[in-house]
Amino acid sequence: QVQLVESGGGLVQAGASLRLSCAASGRTSSAYTVAWFRQAPGKERQFVASVIWSGYAPNYADSVKGRFTISKDNAKNAVYLQMNSLKPEDTAVYYCAAAVVGANSYDFWGQGTQVTVSS
Repeated sequence: QVQLVESGGGLVQAGASLRLSCAASGRTSSAYTVAWFRQAPGKERQFVASVIWSGYAPNYADSVKGRFTISKDNAKNAVYLQMNSLKPEDTAVYYCAAAVVGANSYDFWGQGTQVTVSS
């Protein structure tokens, strides 16, 4: 079992930056893929970025490539999402999720953190 807690959301203007944090606890020594997803009102949950906990191998949605960077600190059991050049369409609740490497689904989710970008 892995427990995930997100933080760092807020209200910013277009063009600003935010850094989201995901604190992990529990069986963090296992081989997981940790990802960020987001869900805007009335829309389906969308993949944003992922990283392999025991390595790196970042993966990004096309909509955030070049603007967002996922990183991790294994010593702190944390995963971060640096979001630059934010756009109003980035407004959503951002979720941290974890999946066992090779699994077909993300089984562990945080509660989400709200990011609102004003124009």
